[in-house]
Amino acid sequence: MAQGRSSAATMLLLCMLVLYSEMVHAATYVVGDATGWAYNVNNWPNGKSFKAGDILEFKYSPFAHNVIQVDEFGYNTCIPTFNSRLFFSGDDHIQLAKGLNYFICGFPGHCQLHGMRIAVNATA
Repeated sequence: MAQGRSSAATMLLLCMLVLYSEMVHAATYVVGDATGWAYNVNNWPNGKSFKAGDILEFKYSPFAHNVIQVDEFGYNTCIPTFNSRLFFSGDDHIQLAKGLNYFICGFPGHCQLHGMRIAVNATA
């Protein structure tokens, strides 16, 4: 019986180490750098390398903008769908999933007319 508990404890420890290792290696990026989440931010990801688990920090005035995590359709059309996630704190931290991650501003005209949308590809 004691050996079974020892194996379970060892397995739990290994799982915690793997999780901790992934958290330590995650980077945090402020979207738009010093400007923040603002007009014409659509080219901000260019030239950057992102990994799954990295954090995007969206800084903005919640009275002027928001962040909506959308799918490819929502990104291309600037129209959120039923599975979109809305953020509106003004200091949102969103962890990237592996693959393409899409974000838009949901205020009228901001995505379509003012370039407030980004597509970020996160590798494994």
